[in-house]
Amino acid sequence: MEIPKLGENLSEEQIKFLNTFSKACRHSILKMVFNAQSGHPGGSLSTIDYLALLYTFLIGQNGNRLVVSNGHISPAVYSTLAEMDYIPKEEVVEDFRKVGSIYEGHITRHVKGIDYGTGPLGIGVAVAAAFAKGEKMRGSDKKVFAIAGDGEAQEGEVYEMMHFAKNYNLNNYILFIDYNKVQLTASLKETFDIDIIKTFEAAGWHVIETNGHDFQDMWKALSEAHKQDKPVVIVGHTIMGQGIEFMEKEGEDHKSTWHGKSPSKDEVELVNNALQKLELNSEEKENINEFKKNNINWKPEKNLYPELLSSVEIDQGEPFIYAADVVTDCRSAYGKALLDLAKRNEKVIALTADLMGSVKTDGVYKELPDQYIEFGITEQSMVSSAGGFSLDGFIPFTSTFGAFMTSRAKDQARVNDINYTNVKMVATHCGLSVGEDGPTHQAIDDMGSMLGFFNTMVIEPADPNQTDRIIRYIASHYGNFYVRMGRHKFPVITKEDGTVFYDENYKYEYGKTDTIREGSDLTIIATGPLVNEALKAREAILKQKPAASVEIIAVSSIKKFDQNLLDSIKKTKKVITAEDHNPLSGLASQIALFTNQNGIQLERFENIAVQEYQLSGKADELYETGGISANHIRKKALEII
Repeated sequence: MEIPKLGENLSEEQIKFLNTFSKACRHSILKMVFNAQSGHPGGSLSTIDYLALLYTFLIGQNGNRLVVSNGHISPAVYSTLAEMDYIPKEEVVEDFRKVGSIYEGHITRHVKGIDYGTGPLGIGVAVAAAFAKGEKMRGSDKKVFAIAGDGEAQEGEVYEMMHFAKNYNLNNYILFIDYNKVQLTASLKETFDIDIIKTFEAAGWHVIETNGHDFQDMWKALSEAHKQDKPVVIVGHTIMGQGIEFMEKEGEDHKSTWHGKSPSKDEVELVNNALQKLELNSEEKENINEFKKNNINWKPEKNLYPELLSSVEIDQGEPFIYAADVVTDCRSAYGKALLDLAKRNEKVIALTADLMGSVKTDGVYKELPDQYIEFGITEQSMVSSAGGFSLDGFIPFTSTFGAFMTSRAKDQARVNDINYTNVKMVATHCGLSVGEDGPTHQAIDDMGSMLGFFNTMVIEPADPNQTDRIIRYIASHYGNFYVRMGRHKFPVITKEDGTVFYDENYKYEYGKTDTIREGSDLTIIATGPLVNEALKAREAILKQKPAASVEIIAVSSIKKFDQNLLDSIKKTKKVITAEDHNPLSGLASQIALFTNQNGIQLERFENIAVQEYQLSGKADELYETGGISANHIRKKALEII
């Protein structure tokens, strides 16, 4: 049997083969969820015909990328991969959703053939859009496929993705929506009725309706999709539970019975009868084996999981040094370093959500427009897409305000973390430093949003010189990073002799702390712009108490500390933490945990942090009214010394 060409009709032999392939997959799906007593059989059965067609006649030939955004249909995906001999069938059927197995309830990159693991709805379609954009950036017209559920179209991120794909004319992007008209609670109409077709048409997509269980009709739809000059959505009219009689009846009535539950052990007779009908005879098995032997030209490789902080091959360039008398902001240093990296490395790209001038990615936009991607006000889609770009060989620097990155797009950053991506999230306008914009924009809880992620490092630079080194470091080391910085300008950190502290001899290391000033009576542990406030406070203290001995330690990451910090705390036994953040999920709470874990009994432990929301004002005014200025550090220190 030959592989059909797009635009041609499928032969009876080809349709017969596809029916056999789908039947084998349905057998695996039912057995999988019944063995696990868990899973989502309904949507798996309604999408399996499209997956069978896509893998056997397209993906198996050329390795087109596919992102399954409705990750709960993992039984359909795993059964297809198994039938293609990409993964072992017996293993996946027996171990599905079992402890210790890679065959999780939602698709995962641990399984060969899956490019991005999904679960929370709406995310995968944005990742697929990034893959499609990446193909275009490389000058390729290779198609990228995605699958989503109909209820998933209610997600806001799907709307963000629609406009991104249209804006960049991703005519190489083909999305299939499983339109079985049922979601978890009830039917689509009963739960939250939307007009999917008109929605995509309004967004400027080419819409094709097809019978999702008719191979001839779907092949015609795919043939039409390949000829379009805009992104395409194929709306597949399907039946939840299709192919298994007792499930299909419920699906035809748009009941959600089998959306998210498996048949119980008491229904074993129903299951066995269905399995018997789906069992392949020897001729059918031979047909599938012959097809695979003669026609499958592409096989997936195992996904890579580089060691966190391992080196990435990249030209870091030479750091810029800001003189001792310079007063500037960290975000400007970020923009300058990013532009330099982008000039040296085509795979370094800048992603921004309508804030290029504020987050200082405008330099890349002006000088290297092909390495700049504007997302508009779609932070969630931007962060998900960044994950896709990173797995596609790019090094994406994605920037917006801290309040938006870590609250609005936290779920997207979390799923990137699970997928072990390589995204560089650089957030500006954090803390009270943002000033007049007021409490909605003063990110004082953003570090807490990222602390719980296992594969994401968090950093806050102390000044522009350290910012430059940090940006070059995160570009050249694998993993997700969250780098926060404020908006206001402040002086460069200097040594006691007035020379630049983070000079040409400084080398940034993740988790390394820096002793800015030595002392023995008190340790002030500060991060970000509060290092500068601590230095001003120390100077004022020495004017009042010349004999006072105050040590200042600059912490760049509140997630990892070093021996230098431990030695200082042990030496003084008196600690003040200082941060432009709340103390509940920031530096103060992390230092408290650190001292406890190391068995240190402190004589005093105080924190200088933002204790409540502040209103509008200039940064220095808010530092004073918010209780985190040099004056407040000075007063607290004098109480302790």
